[in-house]
Amino acid sequence: MFQRNSLTILAAGVALIAAPAFGQSDETGRQEVTVQVPGSFVTRTTHNGTENSATNSGGVLASYRFFFTRHSGIEANYGYSLTTQYYGGLGVKTNSHEISGAYVFRMPFRKVTPFALAGAGALVFNPKDFRGASTQTRASFVYGAGADINLTNHIFMRAEYRGFVYNSPTYDLAALNRLDRVTHRAEPSIGFGYRF
Repeated sequence: MFQRNSLTILAAGVALIAAPAFGQSDETGRQEVTVQVPGSFVTRTTHNGTENSATNSGGVLASYRFFFTRHSGIEANYGYSLTTQYYGGLGVKTNSHEISGAYVFRMPFRKVTPFALAGAGALVFNPKDFRGASTQTRASFVYGAGADINLTNHIFMRAEYRGFVYNSPTYDLAALNRLDRVTHRAEPSIGFGYRF
């Protein structure tokens, strides 16, 4: 009984997800999925003589876009990187997750489609092997621009720059109390996508 109900729910879920794709079969290019490799470069900030910085790193970024018109759409993103956040001599190795959503404006041409985006997100800082440090989530403003280079009608290469403005994490550590500052993360990236 449980298996039959599970299969029914799974089939209904697949049908709901697939319905928009079939409903738009006459208009190719309204949806896009990409996988990119971003770099992560955080601006150094100083407060009361204590410098906050992070190691430069790379990661992975997955995106989904849906376009309401030829030019206007929205995107949802998930990204991951592993960095070490430094406050003076104290370093906290951190799994960094990003979840964001943005409005996207594009100008599609035959070979190249430039775009710009702005939105909001959350950066989740999950400390790794650091006693007493807690996971912290920081709200962020997201902006960016880039271009898609068409390789076929459906496959493209994406080069993109995204920036995040947010408060640096303190992991609820007493030693870092009130040392968080507004900082900036630059994320240039490159990857490939599929348009459908």
